[in-house]
Amino acid sequence: MMGCIKKFEYQAPRSLGEALEILDQDGVEAVVLAGGTDLIVQMKQGLKRPACVVDVKKIPELNVLDWRPEDGLHVGAAVSISRFLGLPAVWDKFNILAQACSGIGSMQLRNRATLGGNICNAAPSADSAPALLCLGAKAVLASSKGLRVISLEDFFLAPGETARLNRELLVEIHIPAPESLCAGCYLKHTTRERMDIAVAGVGAFLALSTPDRELKAVRIALGAVAPRPMRAFLAEGILERGVLNRQGVEAAAAQAADEAAPISDLRGSAGYRREIVRVLARRTLNKACESLGVNIQ
Repeated sequence: MMGCIKKFEYQAPRSLGEALEILDQDGVEAVVLAGGTDLIVQMKQGLKRPACVVDVKKIPELNVLDWRPEDGLHVGAAVSISRFLGLPAVWDKFNILAQACSGIGSMQLRNRATLGGNICNAAPSADSAPALLCLGAKAVLASSKGLRVISLEDFFLAPGETARLNRELLVEIHIPAPESLCAGCYLKHTTRERMDIAVAGVGAFLALSTPDRELKAVRIALGAVAPRPMRAFLAEGILERGVLNRQGVEAAAAQAADEAAPISDLRGSAGYRREIVRVLARRTLNKACESLGVNIQ
């Protein structure tokens, strides 16, 4: 139920240093506002009652959107999802992430919401999370003590909980440059076609070596079927140890379903979610193979 928002102090720092000073001063009573699409709702519902809201939208370091072939993609924590999707390199080099982000909410929401906010909110169903896990993304965190870099596999801890400390600020998400011969796919199942939270989401990423086109890397990531977005490491191992064929894909998909730890709620039972994971894992792996021109028999 929506209610009145408790009175709070509003701060809008124009530099990273100023923002960190505020966070140092207010500690756990301060929350960070970037897009605000989750935070404002949480405040209206009384789930968060901060003494201070720190608006970081005008900080230059948090608005960086930079693609460098030798280093990868740098996405500032305050970059909107629409602006992110407007970068041609996102669709060309990181298509799995473009697929995931283009399915987040409506166009109006994507104009406000940020990629940084999507991961800091730490919803198990966050669409960007499985794709970012497949791409080996890292979170760059800043505090008065300096910078700290952490992989997203270690960043997500529990629903609504991350490894970001109270006095830290997410500065950017760094996504390494992809392999020269790779492809990925993200699919989610929802009860409605658009603007709905995933009942289950699966991302799959494959990289082949050159010139022999042998399987070099495989990553499978799951969303909305565990307390946090997760890698299906055992499922990945099945493909890494075997031949990339139809039997291997089916076995990996079944293992991914086994690794999931879903709950039953109004949107689906745990058993239903496991079956959806199996189906989506098979489909995403097949689509990645198709994009790479791999004919699995």
